[in-house]
Amino acid sequence: MSLESWAICSAAAAAVAIGFAAQPANADQFDVSSSGTGFFVNDQGWAVTNAHVVEGCTSISVPQLGDGSDLAVDKQNDLAVFRLSTGAGKPHLPLRHSQPRLGEDIAAYGFPLSGLLSDSIKVTTGNINSLVGMENDTRYLQVSTPLQPGNSGGPIVDQWGSIIGVSTAVLGSKFTSETGIAVQNVNFAIRSNVVELFLQSRSIQFDAADAAADAKPLSTADLSDKVVPSVVQVLCHGAEKPLANADPSPTTAEVPSVQSGTSSNETVKEAAVAVIRNLIERDSSDAWSSLQAVANVYADTVSYYGKQRPLSEVLADKRDYFARWPERAYRIRNESLMVTCANGACMVSGIYDWAVRSIPRNKQARGAARFSYAISLGPNPKIISEAGNVLKQ
Repeated sequence: MSLESWAICSAAAAAVAIGFAAQPANADQFDVSSSGTGFFVNDQGWAVTNAHVVEGCTSISVPQLGDGSDLAVDKQNDLAVFRLSTGAGKPHLPLRHSQPRLGEDIAAYGFPLSGLLSDSIKVTTGNINSLVGMENDTRYLQVSTPLQPGNSGGPIVDQWGSIIGVSTAVLGSKFTSETGIAVQNVNFAIRSNVVELFLQSRSIQFDAADAAADAKPLSTADLSDKVVPSVVQVLCHGAEKPLANADPSPTTAEVPSVQSGTSSNETVKEAAVAVIRNLIERDSSDAWSSLQAVANVYADTVSYYGKQRPLSEVLADKRDYFARWPERAYRIRNESLMVTCANGACMVSGIYDWAVRSIPRNKQARGAARFSYAISLGPNPKIISEAGNVLKQ
């Protein structure tokens, strides 16, 4: 891949890395901070959604059905499941047992753009574009069913009404702004077999089904009659709002390929800067998204402020910081940037302005800091060194 082309930096957590931020809530729902979609998987009231839909919520609820409980989350695969006592006996959807097929017709159900569009459930139709996700991640399908914020966690079903995937992510506007490439309708869904393993690990019952050999596909209208009763809107209550100057658009982690020997030295430097800019200036209001961005782009062992440390220790340190300061905003001073590249790596250094806030602790701070990162070159760039210090005001 040339430096003029771009790639997602490691799709190990593609669902969040390129996924929707939680759909902003209707202003009339003053205690609802965001919303998504979910669906029942058994007659005991258990409903599946995305982990990023319920991230940071003090409670979750479903309109007309009340509050959810017994929340279980798999952040790595961006899945969550919760229980509604009032959902017992409600219709539910089976998980597709057989493998999906390239080009297969599918339909997605959800509650996109809540507060802008109507409150009713929406359906979009399309096909399976690819049997794998970004960087050949086999947990995902690429689909052409158009998805919007609020669709997250909703079911994607086959023509007989079985779950084939969970609406999770899009390649969005930030990719276009970073790269100049206007992507269209590139969407991703977590495969049903990943959902199956998630539910099995929590001892939650579900049905698995395949259409009979002689079963005729349902029309979209008949399919909707079957699917819609099992789909619910998921409301997130009490999640903290981001800093005023934080980018409110869906979070992305699009990172360029940084390859030496394929283009000019200046292009290599620009790509290295883009990796660091994407890491520092990304929307940081979502702690898990920020942590996954670190996990995706850092090497297994990092020179971390002067000491060689495994990635697990770096992540633990970052996690503590994100917990201490749930709201964070950073902006690099462009004039401060310095880049040097040699021997298969680039060093990017400079100064960024920062602002942090913790509502629970009633604290906030702001200032400036110097940063320095070393990045190994290649189609999957990795940060191999991080250092820096807070500047005196």
